[in-house]
Amino acid sequence: MSEKRDVSAFKAYDIRGIFPEQVNASFMDALARAFSTHFRPERVVIGYDSRLSSEELAAALANGFRDSGVDVLDLGLCGTEMVYFATGQYRTDGGIMITASHNPKEYNGCKMVARDVVPVGAETDLPKIRTMVADNGPFQHTRPNRTDYRGDYTRLDITKEFLAWMTAQLSTPVSKGLRVVLNAGNGASGPTLRTLTGLLPCRCDLLFEEPDGNFPNGVPNPLLPECREDTARTVRETGADLGVAFDGDFDRCFFFDEKGRFIEGYYIIGLLARQVLKKHPGAKIIHDPRLTWNTIETVKQLGGIPVESKTGHAFIKERMRLEKAEYGGEMSAHHYFRNFWYCDTGILPLMLILELLSGTDKRLSELVDEAIRRYPVTGEQNFTISASPDSVIRDVEKHFAGKGEISRRDGLSISFDNWRFNLRASNTEPLLRLNVEARGDQDLLRQKRDEIVAIISNYM
Repeated sequence: MSEKRDVSAFKAYDIRGIFPEQVNASFMDALARAFSTHFRPERVVIGYDSRLSSEELAAALANGFRDSGVDVLDLGLCGTEMVYFATGQYRTDGGIMITASHNPKEYNGCKMVARDVVPVGAETDLPKIRTMVADNGPFQHTRPNRTDYRGDYTRLDITKEFLAWMTAQLSTPVSKGLRVVLNAGNGASGPTLRTLTGLLPCRCDLLFEEPDGNFPNGVPNPLLPECREDTARTVRETGADLGVAFDGDFDRCFFFDEKGRFIEGYYIIGLLARQVLKKHPGAKIIHDPRLTWNTIETVKQLGGIPVESKTGHAFIKERMRLEKAEYGGEMSAHHYFRNFWYCDTGILPLMLILELLSGTDKRLSELVDEAIRRYPVTGEQNFTISASPDSVIRDVEKHFAGKGEISRRDGLSISFDNWRFNLRASNTEPLLRLNVEARGDQDLLRQKRDEIVAIISNYM
């Protein structure tokens, strides 16, 4: 009996682990064979980000597929959303992107979708694939009557086709007068953003566009405050109208106003909902439970229908399909669109914000200031705890028992007249995550945040 393979890199939504201890060529070969055995695909799309190990892992993945009788379309260096695009546009039987997104440089992994760009996650098929990878089988050839067939391999550059689709989504031409800072963060987005600048009439300044898995300017994770200053400073120095920073596989983008101020993803949801509802009046808009009041109010005022979903891309996409929602937004800067196979994308939000600014005489700061004033937030705070997340959450709930409206859709949410919070365990990391918002009262916001943190600190 063969020794079991380490599969600790399997997470709730994807695969992420340290290279080469947890994720390596042998692991990827087995993953391709397990995916092939489970889904019986004839043709799949693969792509990879700028990490130092990504090309090697992609080659092993391609070989595993081909040995299983599966034809491979290899997009090379690209974004996760480009794998989604090719999987849907070419009607392939699945897609796998080699990436660890915003994790430190020693990590790698992948994100997977099946036919029709349906996510492969813990709630669906991932556990069965995990078991096969752990046991190193049993694997099957996808063509039982042609087990000697080795899949074809095609290298494909879809950048122009992908960006042509993106620019075609705009109803209002982008203004020539706009100036934009685009920070690729040495991730995978640089070449695609360079091509995009040739299609846009506005002026674009690119930062750190050269893909480099050493991440010499910091890991491309703009959720970290220390990863924001380059974008903010360049916006201020160039007098740009906005800045946009991308994560490593560019399925997320983060916005800065003309003052270089980082705009929380929560407020961007309201702006994107506005653009979507202009084109699809009365549409359903999906949001996560962490921060909700501004989204609910904005969507209702615009004639849309807000619908809450559990946090996480698999849950959001599933709910969007169920509701036939046009758009879904998470405060973590994942934005999903019905016409993009219900998938998340970093390029389309950029295009829609450019469209919004081109159709108004207001600056980006003016478009978000009122929402920030009405619904201030703490920003997500993460805690490493020594106890189980459930025990901490129970203690917090006990502290506020009988004082507010409780929801357990995702962790614990309690809403009061003038403030609310969500406390939940991360689906991807060993962390407890806290978000607090209030109705126009910064002092109350800080006071209640500190009250909750005091309880959590007993477990740190």
